[in-house]
Amino acid sequence: MDFYPLYNSLRIAAISCVIVFFLGIAAAYYAARLPRAVKGILDVVLTLPMVLPPTVCGYFLILLFGVKRPLGMLLSKVGIKFVMTWYGGILAAVVVAFPLMYRTARGAFESFDENLAYAGQTLGLSNRYIFWRIRMPACRQGILAGTVLAFARALGEYGATSMLIGYTPGRTATIATTVYQLWRTNDEAGAFVWVMINLLISTVVLLAVNLLEDKQRRAVRR
Repeated sequence: MDFYPLYNSLRIAAISCVIVFFLGIAAAYYAARLPRAVKGILDVVLTLPMVLPPTVCGYFLILLFGVKRPLGMLLSKVGIKFVMTWYGGILAAVVVAFPLMYRTARGAFESFDENLAYAGQTLGLSNRYIFWRIRMPACRQGILAGTVLAFARALGEYGATSMLIGYTPGRTATIATTVYQLWRTNDEAGAFVWVMINLLISTVVLLAVNLLEDKQRRAVRR
């Protein structure tokens, strides 16, 4: 059995999750502090991939990064090619998973008690210290939930990924694209195996998050 789809899916999901983590937190933090009208416009722009069909997201990515498009041609001159490459899957996963991280983190930041930050400022603490040592710990449950959702979304991404990088065994194949290809060729047993692998990974991730949340609740009660 070729385990490349598993390796590639985990690689894409892990790298894209790290990227989305920092991008989502940065965007959510600054968006939560913007005026309501500006924040509303920014929300529409940043969360569009969440409501658009994944294939539409993939189509727009091809329009931007296709080898015959201006941006794609410019990047190809420096050796960067997102179409039909495994790391193109990272780009697709980032686009579709980012809104989940952004919306969840923004909600957590908006519920944060700003009096805690003001108290830290009166004590002479830097904004960086307040953000990482006060704000982030207070919002950790929302941040954790957004991270898990982003990872799960990236792991199961199919539409944008298949549009941008296609399916090439040993090069761009992921669990999702492999399931479709096996089903399309009437290999239902093989497709079922990959479905169960994906289900197992998702279950383990969710159980780990639940255990962490229970541990945090017990720590707070003490």
